[in-house]
Amino acid sequence: MKIALVSEHASPLAVLGSVDAGGQNVHVAELARGLAQFGNDVTVYTRRDDPALPKNVEFAPGVMIHHVDAGPAYPVPKDELFQFMDDFGAQLEQSWARERPDVVHSHFWMSGYASLLACDATEIPLAHTYHALGVVKLRNQGVRDTSPDQRIVIEAELARSADRIIATSHDEGRELLAMGGDRSRISVVPCGVDLERFNAQGPIHPRRAACPRVVVVSRFVERKGIGNVIEAMRFLSGVELLVAGGPPAPLLDSDAEARRLQALARGYGLEDRIRLLGAMDHENIPSLLRGADVVACCPWYEPFGLVAVEAMACGVPVVATAVGGLAESVLPETTGCLVPPRRPEAIANAIRALLADETRRRRIGLNAARRARRFGWRKIARETHAVLFHVAHRPARSAAQQGSRR
Repeated sequence: MKIALVSEHASPLAVLGSVDAGGQNVHVAELARGLAQFGNDVTVYTRRDDPALPKNVEFAPGVMIHHVDAGPAYPVPKDELFQFMDDFGAQLEQSWARERPDVVHSHFWMSGYASLLACDATEIPLAHTYHALGVVKLRNQGVRDTSPDQRIVIEAELARSADRIIATSHDEGRELLAMGGDRSRISVVPCGVDLERFNAQGPIHPRRAACPRVVVVSRFVERKGIGNVIEAMRFLSGVELLVAGGPPAPLLDSDAEARRLQALARGYGLEDRIRLLGAMDHENIPSLLRGADVVACCPWYEPFGLVAVEAMACGVPVVATAVGGLAESVLPETTGCLVPPRRPEAIANAIRALLADETRRRRIGLNAARRARRFGWRKIARETHAVLFHVAHRPARSAAQQGSRR
């Protein structure tokens, strides 16, 4: 098949850890590779954010990155990109009129919007993955939610109009049904992990001190709960915390969220036990995870939670908040511990209990590595391929079946 993956802000080429670069970038990159390994011809369409980028970049065997000119050729915050999505969609339509894919798989609501425009014009079937839902974000962030006003309406339209929705968790599937989605057109395929890279064997990030280590790997946005983990450190004497993410280390002082986290650590007198490492290449994340005694993934909400599965694959117990996909991938007392969101003391208690019992920690780590095998990318790519093949070869839905699809 010729498969078009559309990911307007999350390019496989981006450096991870910045505000708008994280799990979705990894997901699209690994999915593209995985689909190509099944003999598909894959093109990833993403917005050009650098004038020096070539129009097309060969990313992997069978995978091409195509940079779409929509809006200025420099980074724009994700929540300010919607104004360019009509142009993005028009560029997709022109590309697909010249070289038609068999199926389009869009990622995130703005890509879904642009793809829906282009797919309606070209009559190409569309599958969509949200990666996050506006209704859930609004529920958790309230007035601090900076998403465009159109987001929730467009996400609901996608739930009704896409030929297939690929949810990353059953929790997300339930949210989609509440939004008006059709159960018969929702498939659940979780995110995947590269088991050749993320495993218990390999280099370990060096230690500066002979003390227990907790690791957080996350984008630097408040809802990821890094601040809650820093607060939890007040209750954990003799434990160090390493936090990877945000801008590169030399630029941390220029990042508002990094400054907030640093101030939080100073305010609790923890600056000697907490280190912000800045953005790290994805190739270096496994050694960081392997060097942890516990990995903390404590967001306020999370559609899937890729870092938790990566940590599990490395044989490290996870303390995670019981939200979204994390509540499905992390099994209490089997692969880690689940705690309520925004509860630093609960986070501290769970970490303390794991650190206090090495036998339990090792047992959970072994269980975690075994469970992570079900999230291996070859398996996830195979499941996604099956869904996309079905979408590409099913009869077109009638106008009445399409509902509000343009």
